[in-house]
Amino acid sequence: MPTAAGVSKGTLYVVGTPIGNLRDISLRALEVLSAVDCIAAEHVQSAQKLLAAHAVHITAHSIHTRIMPLHQHNEGNATEKIVELLVSGKSVALISDAGTPAISDPGALLVQQVRARNFPVVPIPGANAALCALSAAGLIAPHFFFYGFLPAKSGERQRKLASLKTLYACIPVFYEAPHRVLECVADMVAVFGPTREITFARELTKIFETIHTSILGESLDWLRADENRLRGEFVLLLAPVEEPDQEDISPQAVHTLAILQRDLPLKQAVQLAAEITGESRKKLYARALLEQRAGM
Repeated sequence: MPTAAGVSKGTLYVVGTPIGNLRDISLRALEVLSAVDCIAAEHVQSAQKLLAAHAVHITAHSIHTRIMPLHQHNEGNATEKIVELLVSGKSVALISDAGTPAISDPGALLVQQVRARNFPVVPIPGANAALCALSAAGLIAPHFFFYGFLPAKSGERQRKLASLKTLYACIPVFYEAPHRVLECVADMVAVFGPTREITFARELTKIFETIHTSILGESLDWLRADENRLRGEFVLLLAPVEEPDQEDISPQAVHTLAILQRDLPLKQAVQLAAEITGESRKKLYARALLEQRAGM
């Protein structure tokens, strides 16, 4: 049953918190943080700072609320402790250092296990860096693809980026740390070429918030031009690319390619289909990739 503050016993609340400006928090989030029995936080000090910043809006109860750490290194153990609290009828709020928990932050395992044991999970919406950046980037596409953090090693990172080359009419969105952003963008240039546009969104909602768009070929120079541009957490957004025009491929070429693909590897089938029909190998290859993706 809900308490006077609207918080129910045996319930996990997933609470979105500010990504920079501490005033970007909802009244409902403050009510929940004030009333729960325990707060599971990525870092205890960050949670204490958040509560202190809003002391005038929270109840005396929250001053004594237990704050326990839940981060990537202890999420398994912390999950069991939180489940025990829920079993005993306690209410728990999950927060990350910034933004919405369980999105490129710890918390997904906890939510999964709590739901698996049939305890209520209640989302309290809040800030999210990816959506914040998308709303201010001015990129137009019917879809976006949130990837999060790319691999730290260049070879694996380039392979992951290459897998997104046929992501058409869609804005790929990535998070990146300041100490890796130059390497990451260099790999994007290598994979996507110098003419594709990229938008950098850094220090969102903070004093030195920057939203800058350039082509990839000029982006490294822009980053290096001012050492301050390499500070803060980044959201990287790539401009969408249009799907290749397939309408001018003849039905005969499409049929020939389909027959060859039954027995041959993709590249060999495309090469032979191009030689037999005289169609563009590039267009046939793009067509084959699209059909391959559609069949997954």
